[in-house]
Amino acid sequence: MVSFKPSSVVPPLTRPQLSEARRVRAAELFGQGRSGAEIARMLGVSEESVRRWRRVWEGGGADGLRRRPATGRPPKLDDAQVERVRAALEQGAQAHGFEADLWTLERVGLVVERVTGVALSKASVWRLLTGRLGWSLQRPERRAVERDESEIAHWIAHEWPRIKKGR
Repeated sequence: MVSFKPSSVVPPLTRPQLSEARRVRAAELFGQGRSGAEIARMLGVSEESVRRWRRVWEGGGADGLRRRPATGRPPKLDDAQVERVRAALEQGAQAHGFEADLWTLERVGLVVERVTGVALSKASVWRLLTGRLGWSLQRPERRAVERDESEIAHWIAHEWPRIKKGR
């Protein structure tokens, strides 16, 4: 009998999460009265970092050492809109009235505008595709219309060895 259980594997921490965990651990060690040099050795960081963290900790406690949300302009598309765009793009370019089933930045920008009502620059479309959607650049292979795979296989199997022997 085979049984399945939910995986107990915890995903690895991201770099920002690891950095925050290190700073919070430093705050615990500050509370224990440990020296800066000792904390630096234990956490594998420079003493200067520990001194900087101690100043922040003395001013605002452990909460001052936690990550803060990213600053800057919020994204034009929220997560729900991004998922609607993903679903639309997965239908293919021809489903949106384009002649060839090939996505370009301009075409994706048009679909984003149709689906969400938000106009994006080419740079923003690129960031949407590569960052938020996780897509990568794919270029179609250029091949001659006259290309004959069986002729190529025959040439590689028969002609190439003959030519190579003639060295």
